Amino acid sequence: MPIQQYSEPEFDPYGDQRAAGSLDTGRWMAPVAGTPLAAVLPLPGSKSLTNRELVLAALADAPSLLREPLHSRDSALMIEALRNLDVSIEEREGEGGYGPDLLVTPPEELTGSTSIDCGLAGTVMRFLPPVAALALGPVAFDGDESARRRPMRTTIESLRAVGADVTDDGRGALPFSLFGTGSVRGGEVQIDASASSQFVSGLLLAAARFDEGLTLRHVGEHLPSLPHIEMTIAALAARGVVVESPEVGLWVVQPGAISGLDVRIEPDLSNAAPFLAAAIVAGGTVTIERWPASTTQVGADLEQLLPLFGAEVRREGADLTVEARGLRDGGPLPGIDLDLSRGGELAPAIVALAALAGGPSRITGIGHLRGHETDRLAALAAEINGLGGAVTELEDGLAIEPRPLAGGLWRTYEDHRMATAGAIIGLAVPGVEIEDIRTTSKTLPQFPELWKRMLGEAPAPTSGLAF
Repeated sequence: MPIQQYSEPEFDPYGDQRAAGSLDTGRWMAPVAGTPLAAVLPLPGSKSLTNRELVLAALADAPSLLREPLHSRDSALMIEALRNLDVSIEEREGEGGYGPDLLVTPPEELTGSTSIDCGLAGTVMRFLPPVAALALGPVAFDGDESARRRPMRTTIESLRAVGADVTDDGRGALPFSLFGTGSVRGGEVQIDASASSQFVSGLLLAAARFDEGLTLRHVGEHLPSLPHIEMTIAALAARGVVVESPEVGLWVVQPGAISGLDVRIEPDLSNAAPFLAAAIVAGGTVTIERWPASTTQVGADLEQLLPLFGAEVRREGADLTVEARGLRDGGPLPGIDLDLSRGGELAPAIVALAALAGGPSRITGIGHLRGHETDRLAALAAEINGLGGAVTELEDGLAIEPRPLAGGLWRTYEDHRMATAGAIIGLAVPGVEIEDIRTTSKTLPQFPELWKRMLGEAPAPTSGLAF
């Protein structure tokens, strides 16, 4: 049964732009903040956690119930891919305001003879091949045109190393195909995961189902986004799979069962970044509901990062609030010098703030972002410079000099985080037009509505989404 299409809310988040016809192209004029904020917002579930739990539920020895999962393009692609491998995924009424819970029932045997559309989802293109190798029959992988430029050689070569039959015609990228025999040998594998921690997570998620388990060693110079690997290990531990790590860059998983689980998905803390950053630009407060007390999500680092721009961050019960004076009342933001290697997915929001700062900034440790949905370093530099900024690409990051910005077209490169970075800048710079706001459907389809609600321009909807 396909994921249901939600009804249109009574409030139209695109407003006059729909009547003007710009919605057809995704063009969206970023709203300017006229007054300090006083917003309290709920966010849907974490994409990273949702897609990890979907994979583990498909490989488990019993059904799993995923409560308050994310419903977005990335999660829909994962659901469709798993259904193509004969996994049963059924909707169940839940308590969340962003769509149904999901009951996942693994099949007795995963079945191939199918194709998988990865879209532009890194979690699909890197988590699903090890799962598909456990299926019986051929499985073909492809995705969006931009996905064909994302690095996949590490996944392909590691699958061959554990005994899978993979054909990619030497591309090291999509499209490729594999022929599953119903089992994977496993054993010892060395990989260079410098381009993405997803290469490690993809193997670890399926490793317990390999005949010999897995001993995985990272041999590259850098290992970005370690919190995402910690997230994978924690999700496995909750299902009874122990991942030993006797030294940095080495993981050992013994063969065994993966347990079914009733799990509630945390809100997506990385998607909280643009909303919390908005408080720094506009002033006032933004509160994100149900912020976890402890988490493996890299978005938790916002508690330490946002005070670098002069914000106050505080816990209020189960919620997290950011308060700031704003550019109008507080003056220019301070420049920062920051190594962001732990949480590169936060970089677009942090760079957007730095572009509005009164002093120079240097943000490093993010060279791996060149291989994300787009080359995010080149894209951020091009778009900020296009508005009059002064951003220089470094080998491992960006250097930002203070310059007054002016309105103009902000291109999105099919990248959801480019769209939200432009929205942050548009709060302070009139006339910033986001090329395609629809890219936010990748992980947060409700972004335009939540953004206007944060600004006090949108009432809580009375149909469709429930807050």
